[in-house]
Amino acid sequence: MTVTLYAYQYSVYSWVARLVLQEKSVAYNYVEVNPFAPDTPAEYLLRNPFRRVPTLVHDEFVLYETGAITRYIDDVFAGDALRPADRRSLARMAQIISIIDAYGYWPMVRQVYSNRIFRPRVGLPVNEDDVRIGIRSAERTVAALEELAHPHGYLIDTRVSLADLHLAPMIAYFAATDEGRTVLTRHRKLSAWWSLIQTRPAFAATKPDLPGA
Repeated sequence: MTVTLYAYQYSVYSWVARLVLQEKSVAYNYVEVNPFAPDTPAEYLLRNPFRRVPTLVHDEFVLYETGAITRYIDDVFAGDALRPADRRSLARMAQIISIIDAYGYWPMVRQVYSNRIFRPRVGLPVNEDDVRIGIRSAERTVAALEELAHPHGYLIDTRVSLADLHLAPMIAYFAATDEGRTVLTRHRKLSAWWSLIQTRPAFAATKPDLPGA
């Protein structure tokens, strides 16, 4: 059995997949692919025609899209389940992941983190309008997640789930900025959750060497 993850070191979605693989104790080969490079290998595009990361290859089975990858890993490999058995909890997990993808990633990572930390480090200009818009959107998203989060422990209940592993990289980037930390500290449950998720060995083992994060 061979497992290979094609991923990009700065991609939050690649980090999500790596977190899930680590939590399930899956040994895998890592192949770095820069989806923004003009010379993305043609071999990779045969596996993922959308030029995105991550992509998982398990023996001859090729799978892209992070949500599909993480659910597959949880289903196929041994270890503690990362999805709750209760139907309502499972629905809540799916809801939270959907909120993160639809309303969290872009403002937290692409608008706030990229402008505040990443772009200055590589000599690119900061778009302050993007930052302001991103903070407003992120505040609404964080407030919604605060309302949905379990009052004790992780997002769904007292055990870690795919929802936690999906959100953690987004918050890591967002909280690396002054504005992001300020937003987070105004939300009691998510602040406690953030302190807890950072103590998991998988988080430390997969955290990328990224400016500010």
